[in-house]
Amino acid sequence: MKKAWSILPEEWREILISASVRPFRAEQILHSLYRDWIEDWDMATTLPKDLREKLKEEFPITKALVKAVAKSGDGTEKLLVGFEDGEAVETVLIPARDRFTQCISTQVGCAMGCVFCASGSRGVVRSLKADEIVAQYMLARKRGEITNIVVMGMGEPFANYDETLRALKLLNAGKGPNIGARHITISTCGVVPGFEKLASEGFQFELSVSLHAPNDKLRSELMPVNKRWPINELVEACKNYTLKTKRIITFEYTLIKGVNDSRAQAEELARLVKRVPMAKVNLIPLSPVEHRPDFKTPDEKTLLMFLDVLMKANIQTMLRRSRGKDAAAACGQLRLREREKL
Repeated sequence: MKKAWSILPEEWREILISASVRPFRAEQILHSLYRDWIEDWDMATTLPKDLREKLKEEFPITKALVKAVAKSGDGTEKLLVGFEDGEAVETVLIPARDRFTQCISTQVGCAMGCVFCASGSRGVVRSLKADEIVAQYMLARKRGEITNIVVMGMGEPFANYDETLRALKLLNAGKGPNIGARHITISTCGVVPGFEKLASEGFQFELSVSLHAPNDKLRSELMPVNKRWPINELVEACKNYTLKTKRIITFEYTLIKGVNDSRAQAEELARLVKRVPMAKVNLIPLSPVEHRPDFKTPDEKTLLMFLDVLMKANIQTMLRRSRGKDAAAACGQLRLREREKL
């Protein structure tokens, strides 16, 4: 049994033909799903009743609901989305003057174990199916028109590659939600096999890499994935990706006071990034997490020093300001807090 929100637009026609249903109904199905935003096939009144009953039986619409909402003073909203098996993930809505960005999750929890990440503090429960990834968008769409998608929520996208890519293809589809490929960003902690796979897809999705340290010793301490795919192997994969796709890679670097924010580390990072032909850096001041109270946010002077070193090295760099700090802070914490209430 396939879920409706996992079926690509081009697949509906073949499904209908094989069921001896006239293929023009595919257009009506897609319009009902992604223009009328139906939650149940009974709401698809352009379709005959017998077809609606068949769709309910064979291609049900995913049941998902918003279990909790954390709102920030800056307009950011974090939603806890629950699924039929009782598990839940977070999705975050970030409004700005010229865009409305949604951060979506691909797994319940995360197996990567980055030490400053709340999502992975209790491991991974399971990966999401494509329809569950799309369901996060469908629920968020009720709160505003989404212009950008960032796959930076709970989980490692490349550890759930097939379902994640199917969901993103659907979100990108012109007869689906129609989010432009260049408005969709996939973020990986450095699962190297995923780079070559993504490069071969032919999509113009953006790619960002969570780096957070300029050398193997520190990165292995912060991100266990580095023990499997060390920095040299990761940088080579990034280089090959940019050469094949002609797409820029963004390195995400979370600054932690006294851990990875020195001038020497900034200079080391600059040398590392220069090895990738098309790359830029996003510097992110740490959002403190409850399970690591020893990790602090650097002061403004340190942040600006780090930024200055990279920019003087002619590396395109942005110092991002955290959004939604007062909305359950780091990714994964709203889920943990709700579980603790049980």
